[in-house]
Amino acid sequence: MSEVKEKAALAAAYAPQLAWLTTEQKNRALLAAADALITGTEEILKANSEDLERGRQNGTSASLLDRLALTPERIAGMAEGLRQIAELPDPVGEVLETLDRPNGLHIVKKRVPIGVIGIIYEARPNVTVDAAGLCLKTGNAVLLRGGSAALFSNIKIAELFHQALEAAGLPKDVLQLVHDSARSSVDEMLKLNGLLDVIIPRGGSSLIQHVVQNATVPVIETGAGICHTYIDASANPDMAVRIAVNAKAQRPSVCNSMETLLVQQDFAAGYMPLLGEAFKTAGVELRGCDRTRQLLPEAKAVTEQDFATEYNDYILNVKIVGGLQEAMDHIAKFGTKHSECIVTENEEHAARFLNEVDAAAVYHNASTRFTDGFEFGFGAEIGISTQKLHARGPMGLPALTSAKYLITGSGQIRN
Repeated sequence: MSEVKEKAALAAAYAPQLAWLTTEQKNRALLAAADALITGTEEILKANSEDLERGRQNGTSASLLDRLALTPERIAGMAEGLRQIAELPDPVGEVLETLDRPNGLHIVKKRVPIGVIGIIYEARPNVTVDAAGLCLKTGNAVLLRGGSAALFSNIKIAELFHQALEAAGLPKDVLQLVHDSARSSVDEMLKLNGLLDVIIPRGGSSLIQHVVQNATVPVIETGAGICHTYIDASANPDMAVRIAVNAKAQRPSVCNSMETLLVQQDFAAGYMPLLGEAFKTAGVELRGCDRTRQLLPEAKAVTEQDFATEYNDYILNVKIVGGLQEAMDHIAKFGTKHSECIVTENEEHAARFLNEVDAAAVYHNASTRFTDGFEFGFGAEIGISTQKLHARGPMGLPALTSAKYLITGSGQIRN
């Protein structure tokens, strides 16, 4: 039996033991895992340094190395995420609906764990912690397949999590990490019907589309992020600059960072040099339309392919548009239904943008960088769903549950 199938079978075998643990048991394990991360910080950093060195030798870009890199502060943040999950209400067992039928049947709809969740992700070892913590709190077993770039970091984190589970009296095999970094291990996971209940991919567009197009196991599609900020004619200039620079440069390697800035032509005429200088200071390379390059000669020429690219880097497309409708048309053509923003003091334009733009998160006068489970108060997140069925946007605890109907009768039969 292959490693992938063997570990999926182990997770499935132990999943029933996890499904109806008490909230206290799950929280105790989460807190133990948080403590294990802090205690094991040096071990994690050592493993991470090996991953970073391999990445540098393989020519990994600076932005991807940033996604991969761990620091004591980032590890402390991961531990804090687990503690926050422990503090959140446990959705499992929540009564969603109660029905009493004329024939005397009493029907209760309750939240229950999904079962066994497969998560396929790339070079972000914090996902190992987030996924393990959220799945534990919701009573789901999990099969993790991280990217090869973070293999040593993920192995060490999983080891520490296993120690915490055992210390809390829970079966460690409810969390499984695939070590095989071959592409075939991903393809095998996609076909594990009967062992995996759902697969959630986290990573770039090519990974997500490969999973969506090839899986026979149900998939929750998460977020390739070609995100836009539209600066309207009435925007406050200082606010517009702050939001735009933050959306691009605060951490460009993540999916909620902005890839294209749309600027209304009248605003551009007065403030494009101010925007250009701010992005230059932030170290951002600009690629602009012809009208943009007339105002910012240092910008490179932008192409249609650029508008369809998720850079995850210090590169930004800039396009001058006539107004709101042209901006929304551009977003409809190139957006990935992740996060979109309008900066405006015009309430009518804001309302149209919020209501008409089709995305999981739509902002008025705030950076797209807030599309995040931690920022939304969910604790850690399993991903940001860009689809519309089952879950959408940052996926916190309720998104990792299903429902079950419990029916109590007194001998009723159907005529």
